[in-house]
Amino acid sequence: MRDINRREWLAGSAAALAGGPALAAAPKASAQGPGVYRTRLGDYQVTALYDGLWSLKIEDDFVRNADGAAVNKALAAAFLPPSVLPISFTVLLVNTGSKLVLIDAGTAGQVADTAGVMMANLAAAGVAPTAIDTVVISHFHPDHIDGLKTKDGDKVFINAEILVPEPEWTYWMDDAEMTKAPDRIKVYFRNARRIFGDIAKEVRRFKPGAEVAPGITSIPAFGHTPGHCAFAIASRNQSMLVMSDAVRNPYLFARHPEWQPAFDMDGPLAVKTRKQMLDRAAADRMLVEAYHFPFPACGHIARSGKSYEVVPVEWQPL
Repeated sequence: MRDINRREWLAGSAAALAGGPALAAAPKASAQGPGVYRTRLGDYQVTALYDGLWSLKIEDDFVRNADGAAVNKALAAAFLPPSVLPISFTVLLVNTGSKLVLIDAGTAGQVADTAGVMMANLAAAGVAPTAIDTVVISHFHPDHIDGLKTKDGDKVFINAEILVPEPEWTYWMDDAEMTKAPDRIKVYFRNARRIFGDIAKEVRRFKPGAEVAPGITSIPAFGHTPGHCAFAIASRNQSMLVMSDAVRNPYLFARHPEWQPAFDMDGPLAVKTRKQMLDRAAADRMLVEAYHFPFPACGHIARSGKSYEVVPVEWQPL
């Protein structure tokens, strides 16, 4: 039997469709289903809550040590359009059996019009904001802290203890640091004060490396911001490495871990942190989660020469 070439296959498929029965008109959906995905981790249950997607137009200098052509080549290799970085947002909810712990708080719709659905997905997961016991913040960029308050400035998680990295608080609340910062960074200073200013006495600062909740330990992951933290979640003999923003887009910064995006405040330190984290995840075959990976933002890391590949988790029933 001779092989059928691609043109014949496509032509045959089109003919089959054209000759099929007429189908009744049906309305098309206008939205996806809830963005909720649960993973069992020992005795814990970890729930990914989708908060939306921001398609960010990037310039040729987006990566400090790679030109626009190289970045676009990497995007094309991932079947993504040129000069547009898809930034997904996924908040993590950890149910320890005795506590409900939220890792980061989402965008509250204040970063992009196409993001801000985390609260709807929290409701779809059957959890009320009042049930959250603890909110742990990885760092103070707006997409991680804005969800602590509504657009009107009201607290969202009224019963939760809020924990933040001590060096992150020290940096963003320092007037001298704000004064000498470039304008594009001053925006973050002002936003951090907007979120935390009137609740400062209620916020508990932790030293990176400390346990922040039962089975959840902070990990110093500096470079992206001065106090940026990742987290290790462990229950029985299972663990997950929550990389926060140490590895933002997997197609760019896992495959090219040496690249320094403009988002990273200390590029060389961020590269060092990123490589250490990817090395650890690959060597230990850990389950990983990263805030900006494609939803459900969960998988494993496989080493490939000097680069790394993200292997997404298989969608599984509980």
